[in-house]
Amino acid sequence: MSDQERFDRLRLIRSPRIGPVTYRQLLARFGNAGEALRAVPELASRGGGRASVADAGDVEQEIARSRALGARYLLMGDADYPFLLEQMEGAPPALIVRGDGALAAGRCIAMVGARNASAAACRFARGLAQDLGREDAIIVSGLARGIDTAAHQGALSSGTIAVIASGIDVSFPPENSELQAQIGEQGLLITEHPPGVQPLARQFPARNRIIAGLSLGTVVVEAAPKSGSLITARLAGEAGREVMAVPGSPIDPRAQGCNQLIRDGAILVQNAADVMEAVGSIDPRMVRQESFAFNAEPVSSEVAVKERDTVIALLGAAAVPVDELIRLSGVSPAAVQTVLLELELAGRVDRHAGGRVSLR
Repeated sequence: MSDQERFDRLRLIRSPRIGPVTYRQLLARFGNAGEALRAVPELASRGGGRASVADAGDVEQEIARSRALGARYLLMGDADYPFLLEQMEGAPPALIVRGDGALAAGRCIAMVGARNASAAACRFARGLAQDLGREDAIIVSGLARGIDTAAHQGALSSGTIAVIASGIDVSFPPENSELQAQIGEQGLLITEHPPGVQPLARQFPARNRIIAGLSLGTVVVEAAPKSGSLITARLAGEAGREVMAVPGSPIDPRAQGCNQLIRDGAILVQNAADVMEAVGSIDPRMVRQESFAFNAEPVSSEVAVKERDTVIALLGAAAVPVDELIRLSGVSPAAVQTVLLELELAGRVDRHAGGRVSLR
């Protein structure tokens, strides 16, 4: 990949209304990011709106700031972009990392849990992380209060990866600023956000998909129902990774999420041996390093007015699977994808998890 192509790809993903799915489709259709950038305004106009692309000067400033912070970029398609993460739906096309990038190619296991965790659960998480480190496992977590912090502390000497929901220069929570700096030096710090970005609520579920995507399996140590930790567990399960949970007292609300996971089929774990046994059953081909190819379903260059109207008529506020749109419309998959691409660039369609879309 040339330096110009790398710059154009970063500029493409930094452009408004271009998410991971649209990014892949644009590259699959046009072959390179430069052509895709030039085509965005016209595609948006076909969808009934207007769109602009990221300013080249702004992207240059971002790159300079990242380098000044000792960070570098991993773009989807790079040899050292984490292979397991590439397989996730909606994997980030660009990561900013600081630290030992080789850790992401190791035997990664996610550990997540409650922010307001009990002292006993934090102690258990710290010990479990240490024991897994002795088994050459790399612990991945989100640098949040509670279980995340304990897991990172336990694995700091053996290898840990922190995925954050802010710019790489922003510490959150503030009390973990020293730990974040240590991980950037001794472990690996990962974000998909440019420097200076503050953590917002909507960015944490996106962070969770990276945690799950990097890992062979996810261990939930303590979690309340409907917590962010259960989102990570769900994403891991949807990606075919192992979901594990540590059981807790039925009278402690912080253990209800873990107990429910076990009831629903998650693997009950009590020690590092249980975790290693669970991830040991995963097909070793999942961790083989291969070059990424933009093999998203191609989109056509032209769509008849009648076909476009048919697809739009089937869209509404409720999210529906793209496969369902193809089946009901009778329009070719390539044409449906083209209509959705144009509508998304025009700001008229939102994409959701599970390959679903809705009219904005």
